[in-house]
Formats: sequence, structure tokens, C-alpha cells
Amino acid sequence: MRDFRRYLLLLTLLAASCGGKPAYQHFTGATMGTYYTVTCRCQARGVTSDLKASIEAELAKVNAQMSTYDPDSTLSRFNAAPVGQWFTVDAELVAVVDTALMLSRESDGAFDVTVGPLVNAWGFGPTADAPVHDLAATELARILRRVGYQQLVSRQSPPALRKTSDIYVDLSAIAKGHGVDRLAQLLQGAGCADYLVDIGGEVRVAGHNPQGQNWRIGVEVPDAQTQGGIQKVLSLTDLAIATSGDYRNFRLVDGHRRSHTIDPRSGRPVEHALASVTVVHDSTMWADGYATTINVLGPEHGLAFAADRGIAALLIVRSPEGYEERYTPTMSAFLVDP
Repeated sequence: MRDFRRYLLLLTLLAASCGGKPAYQHFTGATMGTYYTVTCRCQARGVTSDLKASIEAELAKVNAQMSTYDPDSTLSRFNAAPVGQWFTVDAELVAVVDTALMLSRESDGAFDVTVGPLVNAWGFGPTADAPVHDLAATELARILRRVGYQQLVSRQSPPALRKTSDIYVDLSAIAKGHGVDRLAQLLQGAGCADYLVDIGGEVRVAGHNPQGQNWRIGVEVPDAQTQGGIQKVLSLTDLAIATSGDYRNFRLVDGHRRSHTIDPRSGRPVEHALASVTVVHDSTMWADGYATTINVLGPEHGLAFAADRGIAALLIVRSPEGYEERYTPTMSAFLVDP
């Protein structure tokens, strides 16, 4: 449904604290096929190796539960399990699947974590070759039989998943946001009142930045030719932000732009002019899922979907004159001058 990477530019630079307060710590590394960055100020002074180890351990746990690249992960083993049987999983995995199913029902299937076979068929999966032409109607119909959130069932007690047909579940459109929330919970438990957590562009912040202000997050211009250009700046505290877009991952086929964003309902790449969607929410997981959903729905339906639900959303739309910005009333409170 979208590229796993998000392209948010973090405008706040790491700086040391003053006035006798503990210094901000900075941790970074690789996870979920992308990067992670944590900037935080906690009760302990200096860089705490135990906190770094705790962050790495939590991320390893998320990957062990939800990765589709690790054949031994819980999700990979569920995908390989027989149809119709309950498969025991961790409660965290059920919680993410339950959120995905709620988003699917709310969007009438515009969000669907079983879309993987279509993504692969259109040439945007990890191993597939891009088809030179559009998929034939018979081939598309065959693949669509393996897609449908209605074929995925969850159970909270004891936690388990079940599939009613041979579907393939890929949580990439929501798992990174969940991972950010897990790290935020860890930092709060460690007494960190001020922090920024970023996994591949999915961001959650609390408190203030090293300058004692709200965290300032830049939304990148959705153009592969202008890396680092800033379209808008948001001022945030105690909130999460996620962006979904197709400007990094597309193909030109017979002179036609083929988006990597696949509409699970039609089975085809979207053809609307929406370049990117940024959502602010109190949950990174929900911001992640809503950004994907709105990106599939497109500029008109997506904006209406967000506005009807009071979602803070910024849509950047391609037009003959350049890029047009559209945003919901709730988003306006976060927009500031660069």
C-alpha cells in the first residue's frame, strides 16, 4: 500500500542540556528494514548503555513478532500455517491486527493488511519483477481471491489468529508505528519526560526539545528530485506523526506513472494525484494506519474521510502549477512557519 520508508525531516538538532539538568541522549541503529533514532532526556545523567540495550531488545521483540522478512517470526509462521486453525501468538500481535481490522472496516477495505499478493504482482514486492503491462483481468481476479481482511480473524483470550483462506498478512503499513509506541512506553517507564522516537519516519514526541520548545518536524516536499526540501513544518508535543506517499517508489510503464500504492478493493495501483499524506494523532500506530488509508482513498475522498473523523491530516496534491496543500481544520493548529 505504500513505501515502508517515510520521509519526514527532523528539524531539531541534538544539543546538550544546560542549567544542571540531565543531558539529552541520542541512540540510533537499524530495525524493520530501516533506521531508528531516539533522542531523550531521562532521570539518569549521560548516555545510559542499559537504555540503549533496552531499546534494542524491544525492537528485536517487535521484529520477532511481526516481521515478514524473518521466516521464523510469529507472523511469518502464521502466514505459513494451515488455513482454518487457530494459531497462538503474542497479545501485542493481536492488538496490531485488531487495529488493522478496525481500520479496514472503517475504510470499507481501503486499508487491508492482506494486500501483499497484489503488491508483489504489480512489481513492488521484495522478489517480484514488475509486469511490463497491466495485469490481465483473469490474473487480477485470481490474485484478488487471496486478498480480503474478512478472511483474517483474531482472538484476544487466549491470543491467537486464524485465516479462513490462503491469505498473506503484511503489517508493514502499521507495525513501525506500533514499534514507535512501544519505545515511547519504554522511555516513559525509564523516567524520560522529553523524547523523540523515529522509526523510518514514523515519529512520536513528548515534552520539549533541547531548546526547551515543542519539537519541530518538517514534512518533505514530495518530489524525488528535491530531497531535503521542506513543504511544511509542524510544532508538536505529546503527539505522533506519520507520512505516507508514493513519490519515492513508483515505476514508469509505457510512459505512464505506476504508483506503488495499491487499492486493495480494485487490485490496481491508484491513479489519483495525491503525492503524500501526513497525519497527527496521539497514537503512532493509528497515525501510520490512517496515513496509508487516506493515501489509498485519494485527495477528495481521503480529505473527506479525515475531516469527518476529526483527523489532523495534511494532503499534498500534484497539480499543473506544482503542489497544492489541503488540510483538515484540526491540522491547522500544528502548522508553523519554517
